[in-house]
Amino acid sequence: MSGRDETDPIIAEIASGVAALNSVQWDSLDPSANPFVGHAFLSALEDSGSVGPGTGWSPAPIIVRDEAGGLAGALPAYLKSHSQGEYIFDHAWADAYERAGGRYYPKLQIAAPFSPVPGPRVLARDDATAVRLLRAAENVVVQNGLSSAHATFVESGQLDLFRRAGWLIRAGTQFHWANDGYSDFDDFLATLASRKRRAIRKERAAAQAAVDIEIVRGDQIQPEHWDMFWIFYQDTGVRKWGRPYLTRAFFDLIASRMSDHIVLVLAHKGGHPVAGALNLLGPDCLYGRYWGCTEDIPFLHFELCYYQAIDFAIAHRLVRVEAGAQGEHKLARGYLPVTTWSAHYIADRGFREAVEDFLMRERRAVQREQEFLGELGPFKRG
Repeated sequence: MSGRDETDPIIAEIASGVAALNSVQWDSLDPSANPFVGHAFLSALEDSGSVGPGTGWSPAPIIVRDEAGGLAGALPAYLKSHSQGEYIFDHAWADAYERAGGRYYPKLQIAAPFSPVPGPRVLARDDATAVRLLRAAENVVVQNGLSSAHATFVESGQLDLFRRAGWLIRAGTQFHWANDGYSDFDDFLATLASRKRRAIRKERAAAQAAVDIEIVRGDQIQPEHWDMFWIFYQDTGVRKWGRPYLTRAFFDLIASRMSDHIVLVLAHKGGHPVAGALNLLGPDCLYGRYWGCTEDIPFLHFELCYYQAIDFAIAHRLVRVEAGAQGEHKLARGYLPVTTWSAHYIADRGFREAVEDFLMRERRAVQREQEFLGELGPFKRG
């Protein structure tokens, strides 16, 4: 597959995968140390078979090298034969394009697979290299007859880069918890309206009375913990997606490659594990990622995924908790609506105009929804 820009003396390449690239050089391109675009996470996806042959995610990282042959910039990119595992939904775009006689797949996806986590999508030493990378992505689309390129969950600081390149910008909504310097969970509760405060205390008391909760981190996490969590993850994967996206080997690999980033919350009943929530830890944020259970216990999902995450963030002075995609039920539990962003390059002019019109209308609807949700927040007024 080609991605060469004949007018640029610096050539962008498409590598066979992130795992084949130098880990130190790759990670040096992201000063924010976002774990979801780190070499350890992305290479674990490849080496475990979670992406690659048979998955519809074909690794195709686009890279630029410096004069010494080292990495000067990279896009974590994939050729996609479907739209699963992205959390930014373009199925209607695909249907419309193919009804008009086009071929939507494969498309180019610039993303952290299976991870609706905002972060950098252009990893570059400088702006000039970043511009070259986006130009290279456009060339990959045009030269290979692809329909489009999509950068999903782009951190807000990189939006202007995509705007200047002429990519279309799409808005979405997630619910994040922000740490306002709370000393403990009760300090956070004190900022809520009394009715919401009572409801949360009731939920926590019910869940904690039903189970024993254990938090294990890093080297504390043993193979038996992963065996437990794999059962929980499979249950959720089957119910939500038909089959789990991640393989069992993925969890072993992240345990060996990025254990310091892992926070596992487990619930036991009568000495037996019944539920678990997996979080990844960034420099200033706890990212809630996967949850599952083998027994339906009232309020346990809220306790493991939301309240335990808040407890952990306060204790470790983290700035926020990002609890994943969607979920208006998070609002009553102190997670407020925030805007997420994606950027889209559409090769066909007519199709681009139709998508652009849709995005303008959708963006207004997202803004109205967020204003409405903000009024329903649990915090005290005035």
